[in-house]
Amino acid sequence: MFASALACALTPARDHLNRILLSLCALLLCLSSSATTATAQRATAPEGPLRIFLDCNTQGCDFDFLRTEIPYVDYVRERSEASVHVLVTTQTTGGGGTEHTFNFIGLRDLAGISDTLRYVSPQAATTDDLRKGISRTLKLGLVRYLARTPAAERLQVSYSEPTSTDGKKETPGHDPWNYWVFRTRANGYFNGESSQRFSNLGASFSADRLTKAWKFNNSVNLDYSESKFTFSDGTNFASYSRSNGLSHLAVKSVSDHWSAGERISTNSSTYQNMERSFRFAPAVEYNIFPYSQSTRKQLTFQYSAGINYFHYRDTTIFEKTHEVRPDESLSLSITTTQPWGSMSGSIQGANYLDDFSKRRLVLFNSMNARLFKGFSFNMFGTLSLVRDQLSLAKSGATEQEILLQRRQLATSYNYYVGVGLTYTFGSIFNNVVNPRFDGASGSFYF
Repeated sequence: MFASALACALTPARDHLNRILLSLCALLLCLSSSATTATAQRATAPEGPLRIFLDCNTQGCDFDFLRTEIPYVDYVRERSEASVHVLVTTQTTGGGGTEHTFNFIGLRDLAGISDTLRYVSPQAATTDDLRKGISRTLKLGLVRYLARTPAAERLQVSYSEPTSTDGKKETPGHDPWNYWVFRTRANGYFNGESSQRFSNLGASFSADRLTKAWKFNNSVNLDYSESKFTFSDGTNFASYSRSNGLSHLAVKSVSDHWSAGERISTNSSTYQNMERSFRFAPAVEYNIFPYSQSTRKQLTFQYSAGINYFHYRDTTIFEKTHEVRPDESLSLSITTTQPWGSMSGSIQGANYLDDFSKRRLVLFNSMNARLFKGFSFNMFGTLSLVRDQLSLAKSGATEQEILLQRRQLATSYNYYVGVGLTYTFGSIFNNVVNPRFDGASGSFYF
C-alpha cells in the first residue's frame, strides 16, 4: 500500500520532469537548426561585394576595361565561387554587326534569379564601341542582383533621352539600302629572306541581306600565291597557285523550325585541277529547337540535292576533261552553349547519285568544358573519309608541287585533331588591373 501511494505521489513530478526534458530537447534542436542555417547562409552568401563569373570569349570583352568600369563587384575565376554567372553568346546580324546575348544565371544565395539581355553592335563598331556597349549591358543586367546586396544603397539610375545630331528627338528612319550590306576586301601578305620569298594577294566582295523572312548571301573571292626559291648552286625555282570563286545562298524562313533554300556556286582552282565548276542545289532544313534559341542551342537536319558541271584543266585519272554529275548530301549538326562550357559537332554524308561508290563522310566536333574547379578540357577535331576525288590529274604531281602543296593528291582520308587541358589554382579573385610592360613591339628582348 505504501509503495502504491508513493508511486501515485511521484507521478506528477515525473510527468513534469519529462515535459522539461522535452522542452530542452526542442530548444537544442532549434539552436542546432539555426546554427546550421547560419552556417549554410555564410557558405552560400559570402560577405563583401557581389561575386560574378564573367563567361565571355567574344571580341569586345576587354576584361581590364570591364574591371575598371565596374569596380563594385568581385570578378572570380571559378563559377562555383560566384553568386552570378554571366554567360555571353554572339551571332552575326544581317547588317554585318553582332548580337550579344547576356544570360544572367543566379547561383548560391541568388539561385533561381535569371535574366537575359541583348546588345547589338553595328558593323562599323570600333573596339572601343564594342567594349563600351558590353560594359553598359553588363551594368544593366547586374542591377537586379546588386539590389539584393548592401550595395543597393549606393545605386543610382539615370536616363538620357535619345536625340539626333541636330539636337532633336530621334525618330525611326527609312532604310535606303533595304537591309542590303556590301563589303569589299583586298589584302596582301609578303615575307622572305635571301634565299626564299613568299607572297599572297587576295580580294573579295560580298552582298548580304538578312531579315526575319529571308536570308541572302552572295560573295566573290580571288586568291593568288607565289613562292620563289634560290638553291645553293644558284638555280631558281618558282611556284604559283590561283583560285577564284562565286557563291550564292538564298533561304526562306518557313516556320520557327523549318527553312528552305538553294545554293549556287562556281569556282576555279589550280590546286584542284579545276578550270571551272558549277553547282546548283536546293535544300531544306529542320531545327529541333526554335530558331529563336539559336544563341544557346541548335539541333538541325539538312538535306540537299544538286547538279554539278566540272571542266578540268588536265585530263583526270578517270580519263575525263569535263562531266556532269548529280549529287545529294545529308547533315546533322548540334551546337550548344551552357554554363559548363560549349560544344558543336556535325556529321555529313554526300554521294553522287549516278555512282554511289563516289562518296564522302565528314565528322566534326569541338568542345570546351569546365570539368571541375580550376580544370577545363578543350578539343577540336575533324575526320573526312574520302571516296569522291574526281578531279585528280592523270599526269600526277611533281616533287616540288607535292612539297609546296600546289596539287591535290589522292587520299582515302584526312584529319585534324587538337586537344588541350588547363588547370588553374590560387586566388579566386581577379579584380586588379596592371598594364605595365604590356606594350608589344617587333623588338627582341634579351
